Amino acid sequence: MPERLSTGVEVLDRELSGGLPAGSVVAYQAPPASQGELMLYELTRPRPTLYLTTDRTEDAVADAFRETRAPTGSPDIRYVSGEDPLDAVRRAFRSAGEKVTVIIDPVDGLERTTRGRYETVLNELANHMDNTGGIAILHCLAGGDPPELRETTLHMADVVLDLQTDIKSGVIETRLAVTKFRGGRVPPETIKLDLSDRVRVDTSRDIA
Repeated sequence: MPERLSTGVEVLDRELSGGLPAGSVVAYQAPPASQGELMLYELTRPRPTLYLTTDRTEDAVADAFRETRAPTGSPDIRYVSGEDPLDAVRRAFRSAGEKVTVIIDPVDGLERTTRGRYETVLNELANHMDNTGGIAILHCLAGGDPPELRETTLHMADVVLDLQTDIKSGVIETRLAVTKFRGGRVPPETIKLDLSDRVRVDTSRDIA
């Protein structure tokens, strides 16, 4: 059985029976108009992290880490861009060492490339994570018109986390579902979260 690695988020570790299997590729879907980035920030806490930003600049991401009240690590932040973002991302993750967390935020731009090349890069990422015992997190922006290759991302990922937000009676309700766990157990219920300033379990009662 693969070693379980902590996510840095206690409630998620508990639901996943100790964390994510080493070598996993995780698709994390979250609405862009939500506090979903807090999850990404806390995922940097347990281990060295290579944070690949595909839209915001390195300075913008570094500022967000400095300003957040969530507990974080000190990730190596790199902006990947250019005419061939797939190749830039491939070169970047190949530099990740043993038991490193690799975050691609967001993966949407890569999902707008050609299917064959995208699948090749995802397979190379999965192989690198398996060889190094690390974890890769693909941040997928949810809602609206998803990129054509979103289903490819979800199919090839080992684990799929789906963050959903709703407003009920003037209260923001956020729930996290583990909808796919290859080789593991999917929790039967969603996790109600409070993402006001960090990732916490929401202990308030549901409003009818």
